[in-house]
Amino acid sequence: MSPVQVPMARVALSTASVYPDNCATAFDVAERLGYDGVEVMVQADPISQEAGALQALSDLHGIPVVSIHAPTLLLTTRVFGAEPWPKVDRSIELAKDLGIDTVVLHPPFRWQNSYAREFVDGIALREHDHGVRLAVENMFPWRARGRELLAYLPHWDPVVQPYDNVTLDLSHAATAGSDALAMAETLGDRLAHVHLADGLGSARDEHLVPGRGDQPCAELLETLAAQRYSGSVVVEVGTRRLSPDEREVDLAEALAFARLHLAAAASEPNDLSRTV
Repeated sequence: MSPVQVPMARVALSTASVYPDNCATAFDVAERLGYDGVEVMVQADPISQEAGALQALSDLHGIPVVSIHAPTLLLTTRVFGAEPWPKVDRSIELAKDLGIDTVVLHPPFRWQNSYAREFVDGIALREHDHGVRLAVENMFPWRARGRELLAYLPHWDPVVQPYDNVTLDLSHAATAGSDALAMAETLGDRLAHVHLADGLGSARDEHLVPGRGDQPCAELLETLAAQRYSGSVVVEVGTRRLSPDEREVDLAEALAFARLHLAAAASEPNDLSRTV
């Protein structure tokens, strides 16, 4: 029998997984369920915007912050101001103040014309200047009345763009109709970060508990484990309509799913191996 490989990847909980509750709830849940860390999505919650408060929560619960998600969503239009580059820059400073090296962000919306034109070069420049990975997340086309709308520039698919670091979100892949395994293979060592969720291909971004949709969540995790991927796998599932007890059941199930499939049989890493 092959030896069981101890997973190198950390399994973290996104604060978005307890929305509309706040960061303090996420740290408490992460500690009690046994997560390895927390990804902080910067939102209206003041704690999510302040390094001192986040460090205090991290110290209290013994749970590190592993990444910052910049407020580049429609939901966070006014968080860290209305202008996009200051949002990115403040997120970088927040990460540096916490001693972490990964910031997740979405590509520009198509109406953010100047930001979109500067985005690729601006990301590369900031990574060089600050030593922080800016992991651009895959999104999806918007659909209305049977038509696809170009909502993001330069594109919703970061795989085809010259970013050094990319976040692969499996729920977004489901909505886009993308092949997540092919994306990971194409990205190779540019795959810096994973958002673990599931989906059934609905036009609505579903963020289901992994295993409840049709995405290759298990296969991706097992492949990453075999390649000795050592980045973060962040559980980002929707629980806003659940009671606190129901939410904890779902988040415990998501964590168990991740740990099970990351604990793959030891094998030789292939071309997609990455040391992060």
